[in-house]
Amino acid sequence: MDPHPVRGEVSPPPTTTSTRPDWLTLPNAVTLLRLLLLAPVCWLLVRTPGDSPLVVGLLALWAATDWVDGFLARALHQVSRTGEMLDPITDRVGIGAVLLALALGGHVSWWPVGIVVVTDLATGLLAGRAAARGRIKVHLLGKFRTAVLFVGIVALIAALAFYPPATIFGRLLLWAGAALHVVAGATYIRAAVLGARRPPAIDDRERR
Repeated sequence: MDPHPVRGEVSPPPTTTSTRPDWLTLPNAVTLLRLLLLAPVCWLLVRTPGDSPLVVGLLALWAATDWVDGFLARALHQVSRTGEMLDPITDRVGIGAVLLALALGGHVSWWPVGIVVVTDLATGLLAGRAAARGRIKVHLLGKFRTAVLFVGIVALIAALAFYPPATIFGRLLLWAGAALHVVAGATYIRAAVLGARRPPAIDDRERR
């Protein structure tokens, strides 16, 4: 057999196999940055009046990374199983920690904070295992409630820093986010219970 390609034929490009670990991606690095920002953000919310532009800037950066990591994952084709698990966990831990810091700093009532934290605990206990196995179909409601909570937190602190009368809008968004959080949590728990009664389906988990 002639080892040389026939004139006019195009040789297929050599195939390469990536040896990069699943977790070693730029989107996952951004997600970890969001986690690392929690310590300074929460410390400032508890120890300062909350009306500093520095606090607003750090909070805005913290919230923005939730959009950035998902955008990068899709744009760079770096959606990974690690990222799919790490991103929602980071969201839940981050929102819970920031809300606790806001309450400790006297910026919000403990009621919406308690609602969010208790809902997270219940959802984690009753639906966490099913979510880890990919048996829960994630609803758009889940992303929407997270966005409402992020916007409400940033809006509240921005109002404290630049226009205190507008804090009412941030607090209303937090209450709305807390209500949506309960509905989303109940939806996931119901899906986990129903999923436990049937064989696992194809992984239809939420893409970042």
